[in-house]
Amino acid sequence: MICGADTWVDIESYGLAKYEWLKKFLELPNGIPTHDTIARVFSRLKPEQFQKCFLSWIQSISCFNPGEVIAIDGKTLRHSYDGGADKKAIHMVSAWASSQKLVLGQVKVDKKSNEITAIPALLKVLELNGSIVTIDAMGCQRSIVKSIIEQGGDYAITLKNNQLSLYARVEALFKQAIRQGFSGFTHTAYSTQKENNHGRSEIRHHLMLSEIKELIDPDNQWEKLHSIGLIESVRIVNGKTTIETRYYISSLPNNAQKLGESVRSHWGIENSLHWVLDVGFREDDSRIRKDNAPQNFATIRHISLNLLNQEKTSKTGTKNKRLRAGWDDDYLTKILTASVN
Repeated sequence: MICGADTWVDIESYGLAKYEWLKKFLELPNGIPTHDTIARVFSRLKPEQFQKCFLSWIQSISCFNPGEVIAIDGKTLRHSYDGGADKKAIHMVSAWASSQKLVLGQVKVDKKSNEITAIPALLKVLELNGSIVTIDAMGCQRSIVKSIIEQGGDYAITLKNNQLSLYARVEALFKQAIRQGFSGFTHTAYSTQKENNHGRSEIRHHLMLSEIKELIDPDNQWEKLHSIGLIESVRIVNGKTTIETRYYISSLPNNAQKLGESVRSHWGIENSLHWVLDVGFREDDSRIRKDNAPQNFATIRHISLNLLNQEKTSKTGTKNKRLRAGWDDDYLTKILTASVN
């Protein structure tokens, strides 16, 4: 996978081409397995056991600083469906360490469920102590918040209308605070501005209120809800202005800059994980469908991406790193032995 093999046939072809090199590490008494054999093995491997091996490896190589942002988000493997077997495309929820660019774990969403049930299962196997967990509005659930706090983490979670009463109270409180010029409110503010050369600019205003627990959660239903956040994005594209306002609930202290940095880090899971899997690994084009194979192959992609991200001497993208690893055995060895800083 590291060297560019995206199908069972690719893997067999790689094995045949690199047989002598592989013999340095593997006995291979019967030579290179056929692609059908490789496919059967991955179809039968239990994903839960494979996940345990993955987690054990990640925990052995990673060491996170306090405040590490762990982003939780889901992605559908679009061509993993099997119409003939009435099997829908699988949906994986992953945890992403933003600063170290590491996949920390992943779980498959049950075909009769959604991310709301998958996220707690993923959180249970993660080491969250001292981290900040960020999730989109799907994860704004009391049980998920409780799980994060019980495991020693903090949270910053998007709030939308799926929590209608809480959303209404938070929105109303921010409107009141702004109308009063924040008189009587404990708040912080932070703004950023970004411009490029294509007629685009964006200004982000970040506000945070604390000491609001009794006002928005009088029944104490949300564990350690210390603060609420508002981020207003003002975008100007070719002279046209659009404004988007998003709200957040959080266990963090009142620090609007910290909230802004955490939210920005969250989108690393889209740009540095999901997008890279699609472009660098062609994940959405994969037609591996049988039994457990799609889920296990997704884990193999995550292992490969983790290793490629830790090799920092090459400044090229993931796709070119994979090409070079396939051509250069010394470079491949460097990737396989790279350590996490």
